[in-house]
Amino acid sequence: MAPTARTLAAEGLVNARDLGGLPTRDGGTTPAGRFFRSESVDRVTVDGWASVRDAGIRTVVDLRAPSEREKDTGVRPDWLTTVVIDHDDLDDQEFWADFWDNGLVGTPLYYGPHLDRKPDRTVEVLRAMVRAEPGGVLFHCAGGRDRTGIVSLALLSIAGVAADAIVDDYLVTVETAPALFASIGVPVHEDQIEALCAEHGTTVADAFRAVVDGFDVDAFVARSGLDASELEALRTFRARVA
Repeated sequence: MAPTARTLAAEGLVNARDLGGLPTRDGGTTPAGRFFRSESVDRVTVDGWASVRDAGIRTVVDLRAPSEREKDTGVRPDWLTTVVIDHDDLDDQEFWADFWDNGLVGTPLYYGPHLDRKPDRTVEVLRAMVRAEPGGVLFHCAGGRDRTGIVSLALLSIAGVAADAIVDDYLVTVETAPALFASIGVPVHEDQIEALCAEHGTTVADAFRAVVDGFDVDAFVARSGLDASELEALRTFRARVA
């Protein structure tokens, strides 16, 4: 898809963008240059890292599992701080068994259950983002879709972003999937993901919209343990809590 004002153009990234500039329910917009989302940064080139730095990013929060991270071969610049948080928690086999068996891992149909069962994983990411060193923060998983999508949903909901805008931002990732898979030489799985959603009477877009509509942000915040300064930082997209 064509780049937009929110696109983070960096060699080695296909699905990277600023979460600033999104409309909020009170008529405002989220600040630019604070929080970014992307796929894995392992393929970012030297020139790509220069673009990332020019965008003001100084911290990366990596949501992948240890087994994924150990396969990395890229070299990250010394000006970048990386924070590692295993968002999936695959050790919780009781939770994941059904989703692996029915194939729903990789679809929005597991996002709500994950937020219900493991809110602490998303909270840990949000806390790392607002406590990062000065500068922008980029968070990512492997493809920038599922784990990154869950964190984005929570962040944007806390920031008061309009539901339609949260859904539209997620669908940008869906639209970039062919280019992303092509860049890593992997077949596109979008048809299979849509077929799985269809088996459950929905579509990818509608399934994600249902998660957004069903996300009780007040209840999430109440059980999060986030303090007042952290919540204010998330609501205003301020990148650091003292």
